Amino acid sequence: MDNKNKTSEELLREIEAMGDAHIMSSIATPLRDDAFDLSDAEKIELIQGYFEKIMHTLGLDLTDDSLQGTPKRVAKLYVNELFKGLNEKNKPSMSTFENKYQYKEMLVEKDITLYSNCEHHFLPIVGKAHVAYIPNGKVIGLSKINRIVDYFARRPQVQERLALQILNELKDALNTEHVAVFIDAEHMCVSSRGASDQSSSTVTVEYSGKFKEEKTRNEFLAYINNKLK
Repeated sequence: MDNKNKTSEELLREIEAMGDAHIMSSIATPLRDDAFDLSDAEKIELIQGYFEKIMHTLGLDLTDDSLQGTPKRVAKLYVNELFKGLNEKNKPSMSTFENKYQYKEMLVEKDITLYSNCEHHFLPIVGKAHVAYIPNGKVIGLSKINRIVDYFARRPQVQERLALQILNELKDALNTEHVAVFIDAEHMCVSSRGASDQSSSTVTVEYSGKFKEEKTRNEFLAYINNKLK
């Protein structure tokens, strides 16, 4: 049965099932061609109006001192903080340096704090990212790895896509195939709705190059789990 012959209820059930299954359409975040025709200020003004309508529909009294500034606060939060990673102008510079000291072993940046939002319910994803690479002529400042994780996290996300975006960005910047990304995060769409599971977390891992080899992969996992003697 094609979509034209389906009822609205059938389509809604399929969409809900797709979201719970964490299906993603591509590695790139799905954006319209006109995504940045509006300025940040224009987006904030529009989102403020939309959120006022949502709050009004919920029955909230927007004349209350505690609530009257909420639409503007939410709009600024969306554009300037939670989803600033949608705009490439906010992408951190990926300055690299010649590996003059010829460091050829694995470099691991672990326990990178990660804040994102699920694109299916716009609820928080909170966790840690662990990133490693083996240099191939270039190295990068450690803080840049943290910044690139944060950049791709600051957009509506699927955790599988997030891991791939970080991995591909580092591969390109460092001109190396040898990159690993490990993300362990809690999803509020799991803990606060549906199954309401308060204790589970989601792990996604992406390996490329030498990290696909068991020995290198196990060394990386040992580092992030503090199991090396």
